[in-house]
Amino acid sequence: MNFLRRRLSDSSFVANLPNGYMMDLQCPNNSTSSPVSPATERKHLQPPQPSHSSSTGTSIFSSISSAMKQTTQAAAGLIDHSVSPTPPVAQKPKILLVIDDAHTDWAKYFQGKKVNGELDIRVEQAEFSELNLAAYVTGGCMVDMQVMRNGTKVARSFKPDFVLIRQHAYSMALGEDFRSLIIGLQYGGIHTVNSLCSIYNFCSKPWVFSQLIKIFNLLGPEKFPLVEQTFFPSHKQMLTTTNFPVVVKLGHGHAGMGKVKVENQHDFQDMASIVAMAKTYATTEPFIDSKYDIRIQKIGSNYKAYMRTSISGNWKANTGSAMLEQIAMTERYRLWADTCAEMFGGLDICAVKAVHSKDGKDYIIEVMDSSMPLIGEHVEEDRQLIADLVVSKMTQLVITAGSMPSLLRPWPPQVQPASVRSQTRPQLGQLSQQRPTPQGGPRQPQGSQPPWTNAPPRQQPQSPQSTSPQQQRSPGSPQQVQSATGSSPVQASKAGVFPPQQPRPPAQGRATRQASPTETSMQQATPYQHLNKSVSLTNTFSISESSQRGNANEDEAKAETIRNLRKSFASLFSD
Repeated sequence: MNFLRRRLSDSSFVANLPNGYMMDLQCPNNSTSSPVSPATERKHLQPPQPSHSSSTGTSIFSSISSAMKQTTQAAAGLIDHSVSPTPPVAQKPKILLVIDDAHTDWAKYFQGKKVNGELDIRVEQAEFSELNLAAYVTGGCMVDMQVMRNGTKVARSFKPDFVLIRQHAYSMALGEDFRSLIIGLQYGGIHTVNSLCSIYNFCSKPWVFSQLIKIFNLLGPEKFPLVEQTFFPSHKQMLTTTNFPVVVKLGHGHAGMGKVKVENQHDFQDMASIVAMAKTYATTEPFIDSKYDIRIQKIGSNYKAYMRTSISGNWKANTGSAMLEQIAMTERYRLWADTCAEMFGGLDICAVKAVHSKDGKDYIIEVMDSSMPLIGEHVEEDRQLIADLVVSKMTQLVITAGSMPSLLRPWPPQVQPASVRSQTRPQLGQLSQQRPTPQGGPRQPQGSQPPWTNAPPRQQPQSPQSTSPQQQRSPGSPQQVQSATGSSPVQASKAGVFPPQQPRPPAQGRATRQASPTETSMQQATPYQHLNKSVSLTNTFSISESSQRGNANEDEAKAETIRNLRKSFASLFSD
């Protein structure tokens, strides 16, 4: 001990310590005085030397213990190292790609709007012809955009978080086919309005009309009056038609393109030759002498109905001059819009076109998706409704992505899969059933088979309904003692699992051997005594197992061993 005191009180030892340790020892308590002679200094220092050494040793030990405590707390994460609160990290804005022509500036409709109330929206707008992309399995979708802005060509590359599609992805009249871009967006997992599935399905008008036929068969002609239409996959089937005049529609066109009015059979044959040259399909429907056209549009939960009357006298109401007027939204029109909005998994934006004939009948002829043109006096309002719809969809996507766990996320270390838990529970139950026999019950011979050998499978304890009359007549049997404790195998496993090193008597011996009359009378006389001894044995084995497997109990055992050794050495040296 004196050696330690001299060693720790040495100034060279304290000087060699790292910076920050035991600063209280390096700084003397008394202020610096004038130099004195060595003899006087020794006289002044010799009397308090023992107390100085003891105080130095105590201070050193306290400093070491405090340093160890700080190190332990730092390792456990209990010390807050942050002196000042960290500044909030600026979140990246969500990128919205709007596919539309340059006549509409969609950036102003999203100005000031935030996703989930906290994320800004950065709008990128371009047409299908100005876009190119590359999609990856794990990298998402990278879009390249080359647009003309004020006579300057601007090229950008970005990963969109959401896409608003306001253009037709396919048009035979213009010779533009951008279905490959729709496939690329779907490949990259990009969410859009409307959905990519519906956008791709709307690239064929006969395909969309087949969905209208399903609605017609479901609701009937009174609630859903669909126009009669005939589909020809090629010109070979276009031989004749029943009634004239008819309207022939070639392929997939928009805005009245590819529609021809045929008056007689000769003109119909000439039209068939045009279809052969176009190498496409065609549809025919009876010509309806219309009074006006009807258009019912649905944007989210907003409905509007318009009536369009041709002024120029053209049989196509959407060609030439026409008068547009908003009409009342009836329940019938709402039914048309709602049923058509359920196609292809749901349409957030759609419009139903119908023709009102001069005899007062309505005929539904077409349905449009998010690429529909906006008409009427409320165009600005409709654009604002579309912007609000897109923001709500983006917010819903952010909330859903934050709440759903990733499929590629590994299992947490403290959580086990259900398959592993289902495999471990029966094993615990089997171990809990291998309890030692209560006192007074049958015992296993000493030369029994070790537990690590391939022992035959043990039988499960029989239920009271399956016990034999002889076992029911023996109240002191081990089975009844075990049932008197009121502990099932699962409860026994919760109380404690027995270590595999302890030899266990097989359950077969307990199930087959009957107790003698003497043993029966002794067990009847002292049932509670056997119960208490069984419980005490169970607690003993549980404690022994937990002490073997618990880290805290192992440390206590080691500490107890060290204390015993110290006592032994102390007794030896004292002798």
